[in-house]
Amino acid sequence: MSQQVSPPPPNKLSSLITKEREFSWQVAANLFVSFKYAWAGITYSFQTQRNFRIHVSFCALAIALSLFLHLSPVEIAVIGITSGLVLALELLNTAIESLVDLTVKQTYHELAKVAKDCAAGAVLVSALVAILVGCTLLLPPLVILIMSKF
Repeated sequence: MSQQVSPPPPNKLSSLITKEREFSWQVAANLFVSFKYAWAGITYSFQTQRNFRIHVSFCALAIALSLFLHLSPVEIAVIGITSGLVLALELLNTAIESLVDLTVKQTYHELAKVAKDCAAGAVLVSALVAILVGCTLLLPPLVILIMSKF
């Protein structure tokens, strides 16, 4: 005779998910509701994912620094696009991790590990490219500014 496993006790995260996502399975009735669901995903990621908060901070810093250094509009756009790509991939990573966790419950599966690792790898690749772009565009004018002060 098999034993039934009781679900884990509710915690802050599960109550947050339940509260924010009560009707998210429904098709959005209009564009405003679609944006509301999208914002709920961004809010959820910001509240629960440390790396998303780190990426948002670096994105804001890079944009602010590019404005402060008077980079050209195209250079600011490139920084914005690469930063936005990192944030978008971090959101997708969170979605994939949540979906995998839902699918395998609390068991280990090698393919679940592969899915989660590959999603995290995509974020890492985009973050490294964003660092390369940021350094290429921000360091030369920053060095000039620092050298002009001495």
